[in-house]
Amino acid sequence: MSDSAMLTVDAALDAMLSALSPLAPVRRPLADCGGAFLAEPLVAQWTQPPFAASAMDGYAVRSADLAAGSEALRLVGEAAAGHAFGRPVGPGEAVRISTGAPVPDGADQVVMQEKASRAGDTVRLDDTVRPMANIRPAGTDFSRGDRLIEAERRLSPEAVALAAAARVATLHIHPRPRVAILATGDELVEPGAPAGPSQIVNSVAPGLVELVRIWGGEPVYLGIAQDRPEAVRDALRRGRDCDLTVTVGGASVGGHDHLRAVFQADGGHFVFERIAARPGKPTWFGTIAEHPVLGLPGNPVSALVMARLFLRPALARLGGGAAAAVFVEAPLAVTLEANDWRESYLRATRDEAGRVAPLPNQDSSALSALVQADCLIRRPAGAPALAAGERVEILVLSDRA
Repeated sequence: MSDSAMLTVDAALDAMLSALSPLAPVRRPLADCGGAFLAEPLVAQWTQPPFAASAMDGYAVRSADLAAGSEALRLVGEAAAGHAFGRPVGPGEAVRISTGAPVPDGADQVVMQEKASRAGDTVRLDDTVRPMANIRPAGTDFSRGDRLIEAERRLSPEAVALAAAARVATLHIHPRPRVAILATGDELVEPGAPAGPSQIVNSVAPGLVELVRIWGGEPVYLGIAQDRPEAVRDALRRGRDCDLTVTVGGASVGGHDHLRAVFQADGGHFVFERIAARPGKPTWFGTIAEHPVLGLPGNPVSALVMARLFLRPALARLGGGAAAAVFVEAPLAVTLEANDWRESYLRATRDEAGRVAPLPNQDSSALSALVQADCLIRRPAGAPALAAGERVEILVLSDRA
C-alpha cells in the first residue's frame, strides 16, 4: 500500500467501528456487572431514603417546643438505625435518635447531641426553632421510578452502589468482550524465561492484558506464535472463540512475518492495512469468518499507543458504550517543530500550570518514556510549527493507577 493510500487515524477508526456491533445484552446479577455497559436505563425500584431520616445523632423533637433559649423536654424513648420509635412524638416530648434512624411522626427537627444535656428522663436543648433541621426527607436521593443512569453508561463502582441502593438486584448489560491476545515472533520469550542471544522479552502482551481488564474486557492470553504459518494459523483459529483477537507484531512484509499472509489465505478481509500515523503505521484491522482481528505493531510504544486509539474504542463498541477517544486542549510549555505527512502522537508530561512538553525520547521501543508520560500530544498531519503558549490537543492517560 502506498503512503497516499493509507487511511488517517480518524478514517481507520470509523472503518473499524463500522465493522463492529455491540454484543447482545444479557441479564446478570448486580455483583457481576461492574465495568460493563448498561443496555437499558437503571430505574429506581424504591425511594431513597424510604422515610424521613435523621442526619445526626441527637434528639427528635417538635420544633414548636423549642424556645429562643434552652428548653427542657421529657425523654420518652429512642429511635435507632433499623429500629423506629413506635408512636408519634407529643408536645413537650423528645426521642433520642441515631444517624439514619427514622424520624418519628410528630417530630420535625433533630437537635444534635452537642446541643443537649440530659438528667434522667429530662433533656435540656440549646437550639432555636428550625423545622426540618438535620432531617433528610424521604426521597432526598431519588424516588421510585426515577431514571438514575442512562443506557450506554459504564458501571463504575459508584454506579453499582447506586443500583444496590435503588434495590436493583439484576441489570440488563452488554457482556464484557472477551479479547484474545496473541504475540508473534521467534524473537520473543516470556518474562522470566531463558532468552537466547537474539531474543527479547514479550513486554507488550502483559500490558495489553492489563489494559483490557481496565477497559472492561476479559483478556484471554494465547501466548507467543512462532514464525511458522501453521503456528500462526492455529493461534488465530483459537482466538475465534473470543469476541475480538488482538495480535502483536508480524505485521511487516518480511519473509518471516506470516501473520498477514495466513490471515488472507484463510479468507480474512482487510478493512485497512496501514495508517498514516507515528507511532503505529503497521496497525491493521480486518475480519475472518466474521470474527474481528486488530493487528498492533510489535514495537511496544507503537502497540500501546495504538491500543488507546483503536483497542479501547473497539472494546467500547463491542461492550455497548461510547467509542470515541476524548481529546482536550492544553498550552505548550515549549516550541514544537512542524509535523510531516503522518499524524503524530508524542509522549508528554504536564507541569503544575497544565502546560505540556514532549519527552526527549520518542523512540517507538522506549517503554520507559511512555511510563513517564501522563498524556499524548496529537499533532495533525502537516501541522505547522508552534510556539510555547499555543494550544495543542492531548489525550490524557487516565487509565493509570
